Amino acid sequence: MIKFIVAALWIVAATVGATFYAFQAAGARGDDPAPKPLLGGLDYVSTEIISVPIIRGSAVQGYFLTKLVYTVEPKEMAKLSVPAMALITDQVYSYLYANPQIDFSKQDTVDLDKFRNSIRESVNARVGIELIHDVLVNQVNYLSKDDIRDNAIKRRGNGLMEPIMKPLQPKAEAPAEPAAH
Repeated sequence: MIKFIVAALWIVAATVGATFYAFQAAGARGDDPAPKPLLGGLDYVSTEIISVPIIRGSAVQGYFLTKLVYTVEPKEMAKLSVPAMALITDQVYSYLYANPQIDFSKQDTVDLDKFRNSIRESVNARVGIELIHDVLVNQVNYLSKDDIRDNAIKRRGNGLMEPIMKPLQPKAEAPAEPAAH
């Protein structure tokens, strides 16, 4: 009987020791460094399509269309009192109007790296912290006035611009039956 009690105490001690060691080893591994910015810890937020009219000589020459994705820390994003989408949109407008030398009809005058960095730096400077870590371009287009006009004509030609409901035609009245005398 004493052998069973000693064996039971030995098993309990070994189990408690193994459990204690396992928790100590797991705790030491839990002190990993923070994840790298592009590997985790950041939220990727996609904007709606931002449409900026390009005005030259007091006339609209076309529209710059872009859809961006930006990376932010969720904790910092929650502190904002203004929606981040509004800040991004404002900075896209500011960048395009502050750089009138950009000719969107010629691709060689558009520097996407400079555009992305400018948006990131100006938003971060405006909020006073490093809110946006990276700006990624999802879509960039430029539509001139002629492109828009051509697309509208094509849509009209395909019947896409016709009204959905056709006007009602008055019904022809049935001839009145003679009254019975």
